[in-house]
Amino acid sequence: MGTESTKRKPEAKNERLLDRALNWIEVVGNKLPDPAVLFLILLIAVWVLSALLAPVAFTELDPRTGEPIKVENQLTGTSLASFMANMVKTFTGFHPLGVVLVALLGVGVAESTGFINAVLKYLLGFTPKSLLTPMLILVAIVSHTATDAGYVLVIPLGGVIFYAAGRHPLAGIAAAFAGVSGGFSANFIPSGIDPLLQGLTQAGAQIIDPARVVNPLCNWLFTSVSSILVIVVGWYLTDRVIEPRLANTEIDGDPSEMPKMEELTAADRRGLFAGLAAMFICVVLLAVAVWPEGSALRAPDGKLTAFQAPLMQSIVPLIFLFFLIPGIVYGYVSGSVKNHRDIIKGMSHAMSTMGYYIVMAFFAALFIAAFSSSNIGVLLAIKGANFLQGLGMPGQVTIVGIIFLSAGVNLLVGSASAKWALLAPIFVPMLMQLGLSPELTQAAYRVGDSTTNIITPLMPYFPLVVVFCQRYVKKTGIGTVVSLMLPYSVVLLVTWTAFLVAYWLLGIPLGLQAPYVYP
Repeated sequence: MGTESTKRKPEAKNERLLDRALNWIEVVGNKLPDPAVLFLILLIAVWVLSALLAPVAFTELDPRTGEPIKVENQLTGTSLASFMANMVKTFTGFHPLGVVLVALLGVGVAESTGFINAVLKYLLGFTPKSLLTPMLILVAIVSHTATDAGYVLVIPLGGVIFYAAGRHPLAGIAAAFAGVSGGFSANFIPSGIDPLLQGLTQAGAQIIDPARVVNPLCNWLFTSVSSILVIVVGWYLTDRVIEPRLANTEIDGDPSEMPKMEELTAADRRGLFAGLAAMFICVVLLAVAVWPEGSALRAPDGKLTAFQAPLMQSIVPLIFLFFLIPGIVYGYVSGSVKNHRDIIKGMSHAMSTMGYYIVMAFFAALFIAAFSSSNIGVLLAIKGANFLQGLGMPGQVTIVGIIFLSAGVNLLVGSASAKWALLAPIFVPMLMQLGLSPELTQAAYRVGDSTTNIITPLMPYFPLVVVFCQRYVKKTGIGTVVSLMLPYSVVLLVTWTAFLVAYWLLGIPLGLQAPYVYP
């Protein structure tokens, strides 16, 4: 017994140190201004910094133009006039805003009629509580196929499922967020992001080898196997680190906003099976529509998963319909809906819960637009890449450096495609000259791009996750979410990096037509 006690003490001490560190991060983070004000402060900082850096002559070349990069002063009369003239367009054109609102119109109906609750009750009826975490993370990973759907659908459902199962809802939201965003580059199913990144990688490769072609599924095997890693890591951290730490965090949200998970009634069951049947019919009709080679939902080359395919561009409207229609069917069959006014009321309620997010989105859109126009983000990315190139490190060390640099840039620029559009013309030719293939460089970028998504408040969907958490714990702030997600970010960054290096050393194929070396 004495030996066991001695063995436990260091472990308990380490746990206390971890708790203190995360608690400190939460306290400091929550002292930051409100997210909307934080984006406003950052906007002003970009304006001032751009004015200070605009006169500086930088030697780094902008890969988009081939000319020396120049920081654009955002405080000139012309820039400020353009900022004011385009303010409404900048806000209404903010991509996450439309995605969130359109998807939630359908999800709001499915939630208000009781369809989502009925599905969750049914799932909980045969899913052991101990397996909720891996199931949730798996669903979160698969949601990448529908681009941004996981942010507006799976993450809030993580809180609902855990709360209904008697577990802390913030742990469910954290697990879902880790799968959706922290594991963004892990998926068993190809999606629109694969050809999107491939096109940028190929363009970067052709800077020094015009005949070099990159397969859209060049990372598919690696991202598929990576899904297992993300599930295992997320499962362990959620159950052994995050949820125990939340044990003393009081759930003080409005009870009326928290779904109740009672037993399904006979009417609920009839509505559930009718709603699922409606959803199945929708899936069949969609399959019939996309099956012909000349389908209007296919890309001009006949592909379904190409980024320019209308099917990939219609994911959010499809989410709207795939929840709206089953929600309506469930409502009428179960009796929870009496007339069309109840349906509109459900949509209105969903929109009313998004008021705070819309305010934050306004300031976030303005900041991101100014940051992009200033070229400050491009300058930081290029300087970092050039520094890495100058070190002349071995291949494996260089790949690790690419991962960590991508993770760092990800804290400043949220869009995966926007970052890769800037970095691919630098990283891909640079590593090809070192004998490393474009496909390996893209895999390294995808690891770095994923792991720090969940700890940067500048990620467009981060404020939405804060709002989801506030439904259960009112005092939730930026620091709360960052402290929850930091263990996932750090552990995924380290383990996923080691996993890629081991994967490479074992010679396991990255995907289709994907060598590790060049030429």
